[in-house]
Amino acid sequence: MTGYGRARKTLHGRDITVEVRSVNNRYLDCTVKLPRAYIFAEEAMKGLVQKRVSRGKVDLFVTVAALGAEETVVAVNEALAKSYIDALRHLRQLGGGEVKEKWCVTDLARLPDVLTVTKGEEDLETVSADLCEVLEEALNAYSAMRETEGGKLAEDIRRRLDAIEALTQLVEARSPQTVAEYREKLLSRMREVLQSTSIDEARILTEAAIFADKVAVDEETVRLRSHVSQLREMLQSEVSVGRKLDFLIQELNREANTIGSKCSDLQIARDVVDLKAEIEKIREQVQNIE
Repeated sequence: MTGYGRARKTLHGRDITVEVRSVNNRYLDCTVKLPRAYIFAEEAMKGLVQKRVSRGKVDLFVTVAALGAEETVVAVNEALAKSYIDALRHLRQLGGGEVKEKWCVTDLARLPDVLTVTKGEEDLETVSADLCEVLEEALNAYSAMRETEGGKLAEDIRRRLDAIEALTQLVEARSPQTVAEYREKLLSRMREVLQSTSIDEARILTEAAIFADKVAVDEETVRLRSHVSQLREMLQSEVSVGRKLDFLIQELNREANTIGSKCSDLQIARDVVDLKAEIEKIREQVQNIE
């Protein structure tokens, strides 16, 4: 879910730059940082992000610089200008012949508040569409970066799934041996205790059967293989699967814990430790998948 994208375009006299940054998050959390004058476009930009991104903390950084003069309007305060003219004529009359009438339009323009410069009215829909157009390009760059990273993550996860399957196979191969070893160990102990007394073979078989049922991990290993198969299929999916992957990783970990609690065999215990280590590494990688 981590990624970065940037785009810059000049549209309708505005130089627009949009940056998209994201980090891991369980759900989608989008924040848009816009100049105050363009805050009206925030919801439209969030809506566009929601269509392209399903998980992650996404931050948008938008800068807008006006290039042309068409966004500004110079207006004449006619009432004020006439008042200045009347006042100047009155001054000339007060001065009589001693005051000469020598002034021009530029003199009037320099007087306070005769000319006002204001920002022209903007077409909000056009501005919003321009911002979203640049955001779309930034999201394309953002998605391209994440696809590259996602390919590497998928490759790493597949390798770890291979390791999980290999460890599962070792557990399946070792599990029947533990039952045979338990039967021989039980028989040896009973011989030591009973010595010359005959040993009830039926009782030995019963105890071995109870032990075998207690330590059987067939169900767990079957579910492990099923989860691994589902994970492989999800890695091929074109839609967002991050949350499903989270759930399956939890299930893998649960099966591994069950196997570890059932088996007291040292070799199986070591395999389970390695198994859980691989599952944890996948869990960390899955946090980066949308």
